[in-house]
Amino acid sequence: MKLLRAFSALLFVGECLAFQASTRANWGLSSQTSLTRLNVAAQAKTPGSAKLDTPWEELGFEFRPTNSHVRVTYKDGEWGKPELVQDPFISLHIGATALHYGQACFEGLKAFCHEDGEVYVFRPDENAKRMQRSCFRTMMPELPTESFIEAIQDVVRDNIEYVPPYGSNGSLYIRPLLFGSGPRIGLQPADEYTFLIMVIPVGDYYKGGLSTPVNGLIIPDYDRAAPQGVGAVKVAGNYAADLLPNMLSKKKGYPIGLYLDSKTQSLIEEFSTSNFVGIDNKNKKYVTPKSPSVLPSITNKSLMQIAKDEGFTVEERDIKVEELEDFDEVIAVGTAVVITPVGSITRLSDDGSETVYQFGEEGKLGETTKLLYKKMRDLQNGESDDKYGWNLKISNE
Repeated sequence: MKLLRAFSALLFVGECLAFQASTRANWGLSSQTSLTRLNVAAQAKTPGSAKLDTPWEELGFEFRPTNSHVRVTYKDGEWGKPELVQDPFISLHIGATALHYGQACFEGLKAFCHEDGEVYVFRPDENAKRMQRSCFRTMMPELPTESFIEAIQDVVRDNIEYVPPYGSNGSLYIRPLLFGSGPRIGLQPADEYTFLIMVIPVGDYYKGGLSTPVNGLIIPDYDRAAPQGVGAVKVAGNYAADLLPNMLSKKKGYPIGLYLDSKTQSLIEEFSTSNFVGIDNKNKKYVTPKSPSVLPSITNKSLMQIAKDEGFTVEERDIKVEELEDFDEVIAVGTAVVITPVGSITRLSDDGSETVYQFGEEGKLGETTKLLYKKMRDLQNGESDDKYGWNLKISNE
């Protein structure tokens, strides 16, 4: 009888362990949730070898599970060592400053597979600098550029099979996030911070990508940022403020919204998720707003250099709404969207009338838009000379 009870107990334990393993598998977890940095290259993996539920060429811009994310904790006045973590959930104190006071910032950048099978990240040093500026503005500890890039190397290498293959027009989107994880009830900086980087294989942000111009709507009833606020840094609250007007614009049939300056409502600032660029082909000008409320886009910075190389005069200045009539092409530019052509921008009046600014022939791409997009993608995909050293290779060790 004792032998029978012992056997039953062992059987029960086995069933519990099997259930636990099955449950974790269903959530995409493994029994070991934390990996050391030293073993990330232990198994030979290649870009585009992951099994997805969607063909690489048809990926949209949405969350998909991958192998791991990287995590680093700031405590007792210093940054700890990075860990690769498989569990996609975090445990957070209910008093964390990120939850109560919005002490959080993030970044966005991409990794691309080149024809030789090697993977490169586009301008990560610029993202490190921009995150440092966001941290300074919100009184969070700045992660050194070297540590930022080292963490990117680790997480991309550990998820290398999720990098879309060369020729698929996709990329591995890299999302660094830094937030106050220590508890505070009074308004003050936290004593603990968490830095994470998650990665996701993505395609076009807007369906159709470069092939289909989108229609924009000027947002009159909401402001994105105040003149001396936090519009120029990449803090989480900036994007939460855009959720409602963005949804209202889409309900009216406009995929993208355009914000004006909050003080006068007369100057163009930026689109919901990206910088504004107007192209004047007759005078060969590349025009983009210069405002303390606009987030400096690394994609826009890169395109400005490309435009100069192509003989365009680049102007960073105030742009009046009425100047929309002067542009032959308008594009939305940013890491997520890369370059999205804007076919028209509509301004609705209180009396129900509307003013529509049309750019180029309806439904057709402008020649400069196509040129800038090709030059940018050729650089990112390793198909042209990287004379500025913008691409960082992911090492194999």
